[in-house]
Formats: sequence, structure tokens, C-alpha cells
Amino acid sequence: MLEPNDKALLPEGLHDTLANDAEYEAVTVNRLLDSFAAQGYARVEPPLVEFEESLLSGPGAAQSRHMFRVMDPASQRMMGVRTDITGQVARIARTRLKNSPRPLRLSYAGQVLRIKGTMLRPERQFVQTGVELIGSDSFQAYVEVILLAHDALTSVGVGDLSLDLSLPLLVPAICDGLAIDEETTRIVREALNARDVGELENVEGAIGEIARQLLSAAGRADKALDILDGLKLPEQARNMCDELAQVVSILADVAPGLHVTVDPGEYQGLEFQTGIGFTYFAKGVRGELGRGGRYEANAEMDQGEAATGFSLYLDSLMRALPEAPAPETIYVPFGTDLAELPPLREQGYRTVQGLEPANDAGAEARRLGCRHLWQNGKISPLG
Repeated sequence: MLEPNDKALLPEGLHDTLANDAEYEAVTVNRLLDSFAAQGYARVEPPLVEFEESLLSGPGAAQSRHMFRVMDPASQRMMGVRTDITGQVARIARTRLKNSPRPLRLSYAGQVLRIKGTMLRPERQFVQTGVELIGSDSFQAYVEVILLAHDALTSVGVGDLSLDLSLPLLVPAICDGLAIDEETTRIVREALNARDVGELENVEGAIGEIARQLLSAAGRADKALDILDGLKLPEQARNMCDELAQVVSILADVAPGLHVTVDPGEYQGLEFQTGIGFTYFAKGVRGELGRGGRYEANAEMDQGEAATGFSLYLDSLMRALPEAPAPETIYVPFGTDLAELPPLREQGYRTVQGLEPANDAGAEARRLGCRHLWQNGKISPLG
């Protein structure tokens, strides 16, 4: 049996968010959703729990090992607690909105839960928000989604942003074009993702030389593109690199202050991406702010739909923002005419009413954390 103090303990990776932080996070989420809506993204709200097979279809397949599972007593079927919302939005597009005109622009926000955290993200429950642009494989979809993430992050006050671009399927495309066997492909792909120089030194032939060049390309976008441009690549891989160069060129024009890097061999965390993937970071902030890219929505259909989207993670994002501002709160002594309060609230103040007489209204206001006192029909700041 738990002791009284033990009842306040929470499982690893879970925490209470207290005032004013909880309100600050809610305000931030709403501002992000407003940014999405301003560019035509309509909000949808899928449930926290779904049947397991639904959550694990399409983009959700990569999340199987992270999922809590429960038995539904009504249907006797296994259900899962969502670990990511992207796949749920794809399901909505496939079912409820299957007859809606494409491309679909959808946004979302909600809690997700995972079995384990990571070193960079120890939290197991956090808010995820983002957008999905479903039904277009155009180059412009990349530009729209990447810039929307940038605009949304800057709109809530995140500074010193950097964007890391990757090509998760570049190595498989190179190996396929060079007829490289599966085991060598695996070794090269994993070594590049881990930036394991020693492992790549043991890879012989053309793929070994290309892999070592890809490893050296990781870094500043201009340097990376120069190296990629000098490589002799199979046609499919060359097309991927050319598309990447186009994205970098446009970003340099429309967001010149954004620091852009390229890691052509990274794929971890981007397993379901089928095109360019991207990750946003903020200087000095632990963990990525969000990830996104091109993927195949509803791939289980006869004809899947190309989709491009991103997810932002509020646990990391809130660490990139200034400390939550203290609210402007006024203590209203016991006995004050209630008709005097609405005008104060209309001015943006919060009112805290005294529920019984106090000998010293100023001391009572300070005790309750109020910054102002309503006295003789006036607002008196408290030092």
C-alpha cells in the first residue's frame, strides 16, 4: 500500500504541468493552430484510442514498438493508445473525407503516449500538433509545408531555428541502381545513419566511395550540395538530389535567415518517408522541435496518395520559448460590488475575489500571488 507521499509519484516519463505553464502551453497550441488555419488547414480531432490495426496502418506501422495496448471490453478487440497522430489523419482522409477535393489540408493537436522515452525526449506523454497536405506530390507541397512549420514556430516566439534536410531513401536508391546486395545495403545505410566512419572504411567498390562522400556531405547545405552534385549516381538517386537542391534554393530566397543543413544518409525517425524529410531544431534546446516530409498516405489502398506534413512536439517546443509570463491579476476585496469587475476583465486583467474580510487587503493580495489591488475604484500596483 502506498504511503501518502508516494501517491504523488508518477511513472517515469510522465509529469504534471502546473499553472502557469499549462496555460502557456495551451495558448501556444492555439496560436500554432491559428497559423495553420490562416494558410487553409482545417482542424480534425481523432480519438486518443483506436483499434490496433487502424493505428498501425500506413505511417503508423513504424510506431508498433512504442504503443500501449488495451482490450476493448465492448468489442473484445485489441485497441492501441496513439503514439503519433499522422496515421490517424491519413485514416480520416481515406474514410470520412475520401470524396473531398484534393489536395486536403488538415491540421491537428492532441496528446500522444509512448511506452518508452529516449535520451533526447524522456517524456512519454506530450502534445503533438501539425499539418498534413494529402493528395499532391508536387514540388511546391514541400515548400509550403516546410515554410508553414517555420512560420508557425516563429509566430509563437521560437528563435535561432535550424532546418536539417535528409533523403531517407537515397542510399537504397543508390544501392538498387548499382545492384548492391541487401546485406551491403544494410551495412552502408546503418553506418551512414550512425556516422560510423570505421564501418564505411571496410566497404569496398563504388558504393564504398560514394558512401564515404555522403558521410562527408553531412553539414551545411551549400557544402552538401556541392559534394552531391559531384557524385556519379543512378538516375533515381540523382533525381532525389536535384529535388533537394531545388528546395534549398527556394528556402535561401524566401527564408534567408534560416540555417539549413543536409544529412543525406540519415533515416532514423523518418522510416516512413518516401521523399525529402526535414527536422527543425532550436539553438540550445534539447530534442527536435518537429519532423516532417513526404510519405505515402493510405498505401494499403489500390492507389495510395502522396502526402507531405510535419509534427511539432510541445515538450521540446516549450523549452525553446521564454518563461511563461505572469498574469496581470487583481485582488478584489470582500464586499466589492460585483458590477465593477467585468470592465476590469475586459481590460485583460484577471480578478481574484476575497471570500471573507481581510484586515490587510494588500497583504492578502500578495499572499494570493496578485500583482494589483482594486481599491477605492482604482487599480493599485503592488510592489
